[in-house]
Amino acid sequence: MTEKQVEAFDKTQTSGSKTEDDSERNDGLSKEIDYKIDDVPPWYVCLILSFQHYLTMLGGTVTYPYLISPHLCIPDDDPSRGYLISTTFFVSGIATFLQSTFGARLPIVQGCSMTFLVPLLAILHLPKWECPERNPNITLTFDEAAEIWMPRMREVQGALIGASLIEMIIGMTGMIGFLLNWITPLAIVPTISLVGLSLFAEAAHSASGHWGIAMFTVMLMILFSQSLRDVSIPYPRNSSKTGWTTGKFPLFKLFPVLLTIVLSWSFCAILTATNVFQEGSPARTDLRLSALKNSPWFRLPYPGQWGMPSFTTAAILGILAGTLASAIESVGDYYACARLSGADVPPKHAINRGIFMEGLGCVISGFFGSGSGVTSFSENIGAIGITKVASRRVIQYGSLLMIVFGMLGKFGGVFVTIPQPILGGIFCIMFSMVTAVGLSTLHFVDLNSSRNLFVLGFSLFMGLCVPKWIQANPGAIQTGSDSVDQVITILLSTNMLVGGFIGFLLDNSIPGTDEERGLLTWRKENSGESSCSCSKTYELPYIMNSLRKISFLRYLPISPTYEEGRMKNKLYSFRKYLKREKSSQVSGVI
Repeated sequence: MTEKQVEAFDKTQTSGSKTEDDSERNDGLSKEIDYKIDDVPPWYVCLILSFQHYLTMLGGTVTYPYLISPHLCIPDDDPSRGYLISTTFFVSGIATFLQSTFGARLPIVQGCSMTFLVPLLAILHLPKWECPERNPNITLTFDEAAEIWMPRMREVQGALIGASLIEMIIGMTGMIGFLLNWITPLAIVPTISLVGLSLFAEAAHSASGHWGIAMFTVMLMILFSQSLRDVSIPYPRNSSKTGWTTGKFPLFKLFPVLLTIVLSWSFCAILTATNVFQEGSPARTDLRLSALKNSPWFRLPYPGQWGMPSFTTAAILGILAGTLASAIESVGDYYACARLSGADVPPKHAINRGIFMEGLGCVISGFFGSGSGVTSFSENIGAIGITKVASRRVIQYGSLLMIVFGMLGKFGGVFVTIPQPILGGIFCIMFSMVTAVGLSTLHFVDLNSSRNLFVLGFSLFMGLCVPKWIQANPGAIQTGSDSVDQVITILLSTNMLVGGFIGFLLDNSIPGTDEERGLLTWRKENSGESSCSCSKTYELPYIMNSLRKISFLRYLPISPTYEEGRMKNKLYSFRKYLKREKSSQVSGVI
């Protein structure tokens, strides 16, 4: 690197080199930002920082295909597992570019979300989609295995597409604001918490291959993400102003998952090479090398690569629960990202457009067949606060990196070789954090209220109880119609839907004050008012002059020219006109 390049790179990595900005922005939150949201750093700085964002989302993205592959009946050594990982990266890149360029236009990375996993597993646990028993003496060819798992994937694709179209409608019509009036903290807590609680069996199953390696992974994760999170790694840097000095890089705060996987993976490789693990042990790193060997160097994911999606009402309604949960979570992420980026509070048209674009990303994901919808990644939003770089261009570069790596077949195949117990340890940490994030919403609520304790406890208990009973009695729902049976079975098998619906129903029907229910603080935090509804940050590129000339776009909630209340005023004027006409007709008759 030249001195100028090093100086530009250091500018993005260090946060203490400048005095803090004393001006208050967004409720008094003051942040020193080296590159603001509309700034364009040099291309090499964009490339370096975009790779950092890519690494930040890597751990969470790789784990999802691992979780869903066994339920799709994909064999362990099938290269299709690698294709699924590559497709996930490819689709995440497309969705990230669309969101940061045309959606909310915030520096937000889009990736797969665990909120989609629970309803997807409920669908795949239906009797018709249970994996057939295999004869260990018979080895299926890849084509024979594809005949088993691809129909299941097509069912998942159709469900994602159908539910995501509804999310697009919610964004386009501005309904998300209306829904937030009824979806309260006591409805959110069981919905999100049950995502983590319901997946404990998946974590235990993965870790049971070798509990020693799983616990080693857990200890590394705790060490990096908690004990060493505030420890920075010194590195030499050279500046034309200060000369050679020592910079600090927050390695453990940025990449705890990646560091844990790499070190645990390396440890397993050493134990495999020295034959400490017996042949066939799930902790061996050579157990799935055939998947890497059979993966092509280059493979372009394309829509319909697993066949034409199949659509069923039951599956779509099941996935809709995950879609709504991810949309509500994303609204909070938009406000958090704007605060960390030093941008104005997002106006309503930007929020609506963000939800619309997230729905479009999920539709694209459904057609490509990644097995998951996409939503905003909170980890990458946190990275903005650490690096002090909020440039939209950096995220756009990152989306291109995701697309490029998604086309490298060997790259996806490498991750298939990660031993299952390592992922089991990662799952133990990740799912517990999902549960804790859901419970953290309780800080809005008065926990000294017996009413609130009842709503919380009953919704959590029933969210675990009912799906467990359905799982133990798969043929219990018999209405006389197979389609209705499937709909009810999927809905009652989805923990987050059962618990969230009960919490929603009880909290909105049992008497309680707004302060007691936590609504006053909740609405204040989730309904910021932009200081400038026409902020250039949220304007669409290149076409704003044309959009301003089209008058009807002022009524469209996703348009940057949207004027809230304009439609209501028009309807009010029309009603007054009808009343005047009616009264004049009556006067004429008299």
